[in-house]
Amino acid sequence: MGRLATILILTAFGLIVFVSGCSTYNSFVDMDEDVENAWGKVQSAYQRRADLIPNLVSTVKGYANFEQETLTQVIEARAKATSVQVDPSNLTPEQLKNFQDAQAGLSQSLGRLLLTVERYPELKANQNFLELQAQLEGTENRIKVERDNYNNVVTAYNKKVRRFPATVYAGMFGFRQKAQFEAEATAQTAPKVEF
Repeated sequence: MGRLATILILTAFGLIVFVSGCSTYNSFVDMDEDVENAWGKVQSAYQRRADLIPNLVSTVKGYANFEQETLTQVIEARAKATSVQVDPSNLTPEQLKNFQDAQAGLSQSLGRLLLTVERYPELKANQNFLELQAQLEGTENRIKVERDNYNNVVTAYNKKVRRFPATVYAGMFGFRQKAQFEAEATAQTAPKVEF
C-alpha cells in the first residue's frame, strides 16, 4: 500500500505542476498577444500621422514662396520614420529606441514646418491647412494615449515574467521582458520660450 500511495502522490504532484504550467503558459500567451495588439495600435497611430503628412505638404506647397528646405526635411523625416520596422514579438530596448528616434525626427521636422507657417498668414487662414493641422494635433494626442496604453500592457506582462514561480515557466518557454517607451533625454529640459 505504501508504494501505491507514493505513486499516487507523485502522480498528483506531477498533474498539479502540469496544470499549473499549462495555465501559466496560456496566460503568457494571452499577455504576449495583448502586448502585440497594443503595439499595433501604437503603429496605427503613427501611421495615421504619416498618412496626413503628404496632404499637409501638398497644401503648403501651394504657396510658391514657402521654404522648400523645410518641406524636404519633413518628407525625408517621414520616409525615415516609416522605414523603421519593429518586430512586436521581440521588442528590445534598441529596436524601440531606433523607432522612437525616427519618430522624434519626424516630430521635430513637423514642428519646424508649423513654426515656419507662422510667417505665412494666408496659409494659416487656409481651411484645408487648418483642418490638417487640427487632425495632426488630434493624432499626436492619440499617439500619446496609445503609447501610454502600450506601456501599461507591457508593465503587466513584465511583472508576470519576473514573478516567481512564473519566471521559471517564462524562462522555459522563452518569454522575455519587453521594452517600454521612455521619455526622450531632452524631455527633462524645459523648453525656452522667447517673445
